[in-house]
Amino acid sequence: MTGRTPPVAVRADLNISLDGYASTTDQTAENPMGDDWFRLTGAYSATRTFRERVFGDTSGAGTTGVDDAYARAYFENIGAEIMGAGMFGLHLNADDPDWRGWWGDEPPFHVPVFVLTHAPRPSIEMAGGTTFHFRDASPEAALAEATAAAGGADVRIGGGVRTVRSFLAAGLVDALHVAIAPILLGRGQNLWHELRGLEQQYAVSSETAESGVVHVTFRR
Repeated sequence: MTGRTPPVAVRADLNISLDGYASTTDQTAENPMGDDWFRLTGAYSATRTFRERVFGDTSGAGTTGVDDAYARAYFENIGAEIMGAGMFGLHLNADDPDWRGWWGDEPPFHVPVFVLTHAPRPSIEMAGGTTFHFRDASPEAALAEATAAAGGADVRIGGGVRTVRSFLAAGLVDALHVAIAPILLGRGQNLWHELRGLEQQYAVSSETAESGVVHVTFRR
């Protein structure tokens, strides 16, 4: 496998632990991602593609190989993104009308992003083609709007884990990729909670990277 996926309608990618946790409980106001997050995503954030697309590092530094192939696939053919309020940072800044997210002045999405929240606010246009739209909507309604905005390209369900799980439970995800880090967390939000038998809806394949991360893909 090369890490590339054929064109699909709805995609999701998550980093999870061996015991299925995709988020942790060690966050603080000073460290909103928590120390465990970097244990989960270390191999991904070390790739050449991540360094270039997220950090703006065009020096060519970073790992290549299997992890980088999946990192490249993550960014390919995306026309719109859906994320939860936590991924935008609203859970820590709900009362700040000027909060523009923690993705910097030029977020790495470069497409319309639909943020699911119970407290909608005006859209925010950022540099590089990213516009954040805030919607109090069901997965089905959010997906319909994102699909229209994607212009024939794919829609990515970016996270966090509760958001991805809600789209999986509704049967709306065509391709799910999980990068399983060789660590045990034992706490946090478990991706597989109440999704017993999910694999029966998909063809499942796996590939082990040089880092020890196992990439498992569920595809209709």
